Amino acid sequence: MRVLITGCHGQVGYCLTEQLAKNENTRVLALDKEHLDITNQEAVEATVAEFKPTIIINAAAHTAVDKAEEEVELSYAINRDGPQYLAQAAQSIGAAILHISTDYVFEGNKEGEYAESDTTNPQGVYGGSKLAGEIAVAKACDKHIILRTAWVFGEQGNNFVKTMLRLAKTHDSLGIVGDQFGGPTYAGDIAAALVVITKTICNGESDKFGIYHFSGLPHVSWSQFAQVIFDEAVEQAVIQQSPTVNAITTEEYPTPAKRPANSKLDTRLITEKFAIQASDWKLALGNIEAYT
Repeated sequence: MRVLITGCHGQVGYCLTEQLAKNENTRVLALDKEHLDITNQEAVEATVAEFKPTIIINAAAHTAVDKAEEEVELSYAINRDGPQYLAQAAQSIGAAILHISTDYVFEGNKEGEYAESDTTNPQGVYGGSKLAGEIAVAKACDKHIILRTAWVFGEQGNNFVKTMLRLAKTHDSLGIVGDQFGGPTYAGDIAAALVVITKTICNGESDKFGIYHFSGLPHVSWSQFAQVIFDEAVEQAVIQQSPTVNAITTEEYPTPAKRPANSKLDTRLITEKFAIQASDWKLALGNIEAYT
């Protein structure tokens, strides 16, 4: 099995590279933007032609949601064009592509959980560019998996958990949005899910291509998530005292890009097809010091 990973220094890419490196009979080529600019079609084609991967896993993305509102061309170059070039290159050698997408492809106003078949309606540049990437990948490569996830956190990179732990050291109270709901998702669990999918595809199970949702349970608001983070940090003696968490509304915390009020993803299909369970994000906070 030969796996090409793009975006290997990101939250998911880092975990994925670590996990796949432990697999016997697996050759991994893990590249970040310094080594492969996925928006450069010639570079993508040359890399794929030389390495000849069995599977390409695209963990590269422009994820700065607010900056995307101004960096429109860059967002579409990284989130649409790059995935398209990777998918076309995969198709040309008979490889499969696994592409990570987002809850932001949905409007976020549904009651209940979003299924893979629900209508997409992104509300900003980030979501729009990611949806365009999904469409481009699906059109360009027959053997594709699109994995939508949400609220990603891990030991690498910047994320909500790290921000909360940093703020906890200097604030007695914090106003955290309490009317947006979703499933926090541990980057290591996303990587583990991708490894399972990779092995399944390499075993020749070709009836499982398509779109899947993978995120964490239980669903919570940002303010509820913050409270759990602080409680764990106090219990593990990472901080002495939890700041008071005040749940505020989205209107009280305006941002350039609109956030989905509902980011709850239905993960039953990936469990049914691959026996992959939803991310246990509370378990992932078991060593909170790793995020400091």
